[in-house]
Amino acid sequence: MDTANLTREETAARSAAVTVHRIRVELDLTGAPERARTGFPTVTTLEFSSTVDAIWLDFIGEGVQRVCVNGVDQVIVYDGARIALSGLVDSNVVRVEAIGAYSRSGEGLHRFHDPVDDETYLYTQYEPADSRRVMACFEQPDMKAEYTFVVDAPSGWEVLSNQTPTHTDLGVGVQRVEFAPTLPISSYITAVAAGPYSRVDGEWRRDDQSVALGVFVRRSLAAHLEAEEILEVTRQGLDFFTDAFAYPYPWGKYDQIFVPEYNLGAMENPGLVTFTESYLSRGAATDAQRAARANTILHEMAHMWFGDLVTMTWWDDLWLKESFADYMGAHASAVATRYHDAWVTFAASRKAWAYQQDQLPTTHPIVADITDLEAAKLNFDGITYAKGAAVLKQLVAFVGDEAFFEGARLYFAANAFGNTTLDDFLVQLSAVSGRDMSDWSAAWLQTSGMSTLWTETEADGRSILVQTDPRPHRLRIGLYERVDGRVLRREQRELDVVGERTEIDLPDADLMLLNDDDLTYVKARLDARSLATVEESLSAIDDPLARALVWSSLWNATRDGELAAARYLEIVRTHAPAESNIGLLTGVLANASYTIRHFVAEASRDQEQRRWVETVWSTLEAADAGSDAQLSWARAFATASAFDDGHQEQVRALLDGQAPEGLVIDPDLRWQLLTALVTTGHADLADVAAEQQRDDTGDGRTAARRARSSRPDATVRREAWDSAWNDLALSNDHLDAEIGGFRAGGRRDLVSGFDDEYFARIGQVWGARSIEIARRLVAGNSPTTACYRCRRRESLRRNP
Repeated sequence: MDTANLTREETAARSAAVTVHRIRVELDLTGAPERARTGFPTVTTLEFSSTVDAIWLDFIGEGVQRVCVNGVDQVIVYDGARIALSGLVDSNVVRVEAIGAYSRSGEGLHRFHDPVDDETYLYTQYEPADSRRVMACFEQPDMKAEYTFVVDAPSGWEVLSNQTPTHTDLGVGVQRVEFAPTLPISSYITAVAAGPYSRVDGEWRRDDQSVALGVFVRRSLAAHLEAEEILEVTRQGLDFFTDAFAYPYPWGKYDQIFVPEYNLGAMENPGLVTFTESYLSRGAATDAQRAARANTILHEMAHMWFGDLVTMTWWDDLWLKESFADYMGAHASAVATRYHDAWVTFAASRKAWAYQQDQLPTTHPIVADITDLEAAKLNFDGITYAKGAAVLKQLVAFVGDEAFFEGARLYFAANAFGNTTLDDFLVQLSAVSGRDMSDWSAAWLQTSGMSTLWTETEADGRSILVQTDPRPHRLRIGLYERVDGRVLRREQRELDVVGERTEIDLPDADLMLLNDDDLTYVKARLDARSLATVEESLSAIDDPLARALVWSSLWNATRDGELAAARYLEIVRTHAPAESNIGLLTGVLANASYTIRHFVAEASRDQEQRRWVETVWSTLEAADAGSDAQLSWARAFATASAFDDGHQEQVRALLDGQAPEGLVIDPDLRWQLLTALVTTGHADLADVAAEQQRDDTGDGRTAARRARSSRPDATVRREAWDSAWNDLALSNDHLDAEIGGFRAGGRRDLVSGFDDEYFARIGQVWGARSIEIARRLVAGNSPTTACYRCRRRESLRRNP
């Protein structure tokens, strides 16, 4: 068997036999700046009780040098993933000395050399099972322990972990930092970061509680940090969650660090939350981008309770943290920060992710059957996050806001620093709501798929609400009418829908929204009259949440083949230029681009692409100077110009400084524009070299790599293909750049010849590379064809 792929059964047996008390981890990172040095010394001392005389520790690294059990050195038995232990007694002390490997994949201890200042930056990322790349451990969430970290690092570096330092010894060019022991936590949420990071300090106070706040970023990005906004949202979140959960923040300090080449949006390590640097703009940023960052800050903060304080026993119940954090991120944003329209973006964009994944053959229940770690890694998806959050929103509508939060308070009080399963939460919620939650759980958490909702008129004139795949819904139906050029809600009805057909008595309306206020998780179709109103007046709907639901309904119907792609694109061209909500606009622009590439028939694609570029350019020219809309349309123009070169002169003019008044052409937008020119053959390697000289940063070098691989030449695309599959030295971001270049411009004429090779490679790469890198290769290089609909129909026949 693959011993790196831990199974649910064997980890359950291990936790039944072993109780962990304390773990001390000593890391020597003094050699990290030496690029030729691939590994680092790591020493782990574990104190635990055992009812068996033999067990194993998890470790993946360059090698194990010594294993000492209760003061006696053992013969090292190590297969690259597991260290065998024998001779255990009731109470044990085990010391493991090993060499860990610096990571370039974002898994374990990632090392980044910044070309701007030639400094080295380190951070850890473990979920679900990569702490074993840094320390010998019991790599499973239900074996919590107190962790003490001791880190040797170069002098002058910030050295960070979950807790605050208790002692620092300074030597010649080096320092040793020892941190306070943590409260009991799982291995996957321990964390270390080290490097010459810039820091901004703050504080949050509530009554007698004081929490030190820190925000960190590498020095070359310090000017773009927006630390005060981040600290403000952090304080607002701590205020909200302290009141909502009635359990004081338990983890001491609250540091947040933005790191390069990060695989996730963020990670909830208690006391040291890590974020991708993508949340920091190197130039202009829209309010929607800041809202997304605030949402993520609050999502991770919710994890301090949902996930860190109370942790799932095994990855089957991943939803117990991710679904709740996704819900809480939007809820806290809406009620505690200035981003009051968080549920608008959730309805139109976040749920679109869930709807799409819930219709794939790989769909699964929110509470999934996770047999091993490989399955766990693949379960961090739109169903666990966004569908789970949408279902929780339906639950709140079902039991009431106060009952939901009171259930959460009881859940934390009963299970603090422990591990739980689905039943542990439902018991508390049933107690406070007075409702048996078993039927709700069976319908929403333990089945896959979704309902579709629409209205029909019977021969006798009765109106029937029809749903496929019936589930219980608490929903509202909104009735809207056109008044003086506006579309306003005239009336709203609330009802419970259970079966396949529900009789409803509703007056006529210009627009009828079947899931008004977005209380439930369902694809709601527009009736013919409503669709006609939308075609004429979508942008005249006053309420942004109602517009979000309309945009979502149109997109779902287009994806499902019920609304013609050309008709959808005509609605977008008519009404997107007037969309005032930037979160909605960003999603609509992305969906329009996707529609052209995947849902439009090949014979019409060039024409639709040309019409889209014309719309984008004309709207950009007409946008208010310096507005978020102007920036959003400029980015859409750069994206569209990679598929159609009809405006290559305008693209070049933007790069040459001839931009509409108020438009900031920041480094990232410049790379988008230049890559579009390269992809269509209107820029060359000399242009790329000149732009890299202008932006010789880590991001600039990654963008230059992608641009070089985007040249419309078969030999270049072959080189990008070979590099992606075979160059093991590529970092995660550089791998993405090669894949992006290979696929640039949708040029099937340049890449279709690799389809057979792709299918020959994927099995091998999945077995040979880490899960993160294998996922990028398998998903990123997957063949796409012009006959998407043909393949979709065939897929539906095989998987009805």
